[in-house]
This record gives sequence, structure tokens and C-alpha cells, in this order.
Amino acid sequence: MSVPTEFKLNTGASIPAVGLGTWQAKPGEVGQAVLHALKCGYRHLDCALIYQNEKEVGEAIKASGIPREEIFITSKVWNTYQDNVAASLAQTLKDLQTDYLDLYLVHWPVRLVPNETSALFPTNPDGTRAVDRSWNQQDTWRQMEELYKAGKVKAIGVSNFSIPYLEHLEKTWTVVPAVNQVELHPYCPQHKLKKWCEDKGIVLEAYCPLGSTNSPLLKDPEIGAIAEKYKVSPATILISYQVNRGCIVLPKSVNPSRIEENFKVIPLAKEDMEVLEGMAARGKQQRVNTPAWGHDLGFDDWYGPGNKNAPK
Repeated sequence: MSVPTEFKLNTGASIPAVGLGTWQAKPGEVGQAVLHALKCGYRHLDCALIYQNEKEVGEAIKASGIPREEIFITSKVWNTYQDNVAASLAQTLKDLQTDYLDLYLVHWPVRLVPNETSALFPTNPDGTRAVDRSWNQQDTWRQMEELYKAGKVKAIGVSNFSIPYLEHLEKTWTVVPAVNQVELHPYCPQHKLKKWCEDKGIVLEAYCPLGSTNSPLLKDPEIGAIAEKYKVSPATILISYQVNRGCIVLPKSVNPSRIEENFKVIPLAKEDMEVLEGMAARGKQQRVNTPAWGHDLGFDDWYGPGNKNAPK
């Protein structure tokens, strides 16, 4: 029994099953993390303009000596650029020192309006995010399709899109998204979304596969028992869980030993997958990433009654 090392996208291209996430990787750390990951065998890097570290990532890729065509590079259009996706891509390509991306995603189904408070995280006078609620995500996707058809990106997709947002895009799309990158782990498995995307030929990518800093997932006794059974760490179980269920997984670390450990994927028995797949339904459902855009993004499990993380 083995697990896949890559998945096929609806473009026909292959994407490595495990990628290095670069979110929250600090300047001075992210470059070394990328270099170490590439040295260890990673060939998939997940980046974004809003991470504000793409320049250092680009320098590390160049320093690695690995040919560009051997590395699968993803980036994302930021919310304040949804009315000018080409400008966001141009900045990313410049910073990463490449003339194309393997995958380009719409980071959130939310447009923010830049103002004097910030070019990236603008706020209103009352402190809320400066969201353009009249913006149509179909207009963002149309620009993504233009970049794809021009050959500047080899595949396009979305991130943080729930079924209602995908159904809205579907009404006008001429290119089906290749990927939907969302929060995925046993406490947030998103079974309905996964089924919907699979039926359309869209692959799910898992961010926050280990939860967050001091995550309860790594201390969960059920996960710990499975880890003990296979004589591996809980992190290896959580990463392997995604690949076993057919999802790309994007663990993030700047620690060399953890970068190496996170690249390890093992096959999991059916009974262990059933335990992991059922944890949320048994009362453990929770998210670690609930940004304050000020409105529900249409996920069934996004905000429960009295959820302290719900934006005001």
C-alpha cells in the first residue's frame, strides 16, 4: 500500500502532494526554510503577495540552483488587487524572479478597498475592514482567466471559497478552478465542500493541516493513539491524513528538523482514516483561521452560535 506523491490537476499538470507553506515565515527565516526544503526534496512552494516575503523566497529559489521548471510555485492575488489582478501578478513575478507561475489563486472571495490607512489591510473610520460589498467575484475570476489564457500562469484556482461562492463563479466561468485552498484538518474536514469540488474536478489543498501554534490537534488523544500505532509523530499523521484522502497538503515550518519531518507521508489504514474523518462530527469541530472581514463567507461550519472568533 502506498500514497500518492503527486496529484493531477484538471489542466493535466501534476502537482506535488506536499508543499512548503510560507505563511507567517519571517524575513530572514523564510529564505533558509525554502533552501532547506528544496535540499530535502520539496518541489512545491506555496506563496502569496500578502505574506510579504516573496522577494526572499525568490532569492532562495535562485540560490538553490534547482531549475525553475522543477519547482511548482503557487501564489495568490491579494484582496486589494481584485480590480487589477494583473498588477498583483506582476509584483509577484518580479519578487519571485520568474516569468510564470504554476498556479495562481484568488486568496479570498472578498475585495478590500485600499485607502490612506493601508494598501493591503485598509480600514474604515470605525476600525472595520474596508470591504467592497458590491464587488462581484465573477469579475475577479474573469481577470484570472485572461492571465491563464495569456500563458502567464499555468493553472488558476481559488482559496477560502465556500460552495455558495463557487456556485456563483460557476455561472460565468469558462475555466474551472484547478484548486481550492482551504483550512483542512480533522477538526475541520469540510466533507461537503470536498465532495462538491471533486464532482467538478477541483482538488482541495489543505492549509493549517496541523492546526495553529499550540494546536489541540497535536495533543489530541485519538490522534496520539494513531501516531503511536504507526510509531510516528502526530504531525506525520495529520499530514498523511490529507494525502490519504486525496488532498494536497501545505505544512509550514522554518525549523529544519520539522521541515524534514513534514515531508514524510505514510499510508493509513481504513479504520484510522474513519477515526480522523469523524472527529469533527463527534463534537470537535473548530477552525483556527477566522479573519475579521466582517461577514460570513458561506461555510456551514464557519461560525457557530456564540463563536468567540466571529467578527463583529
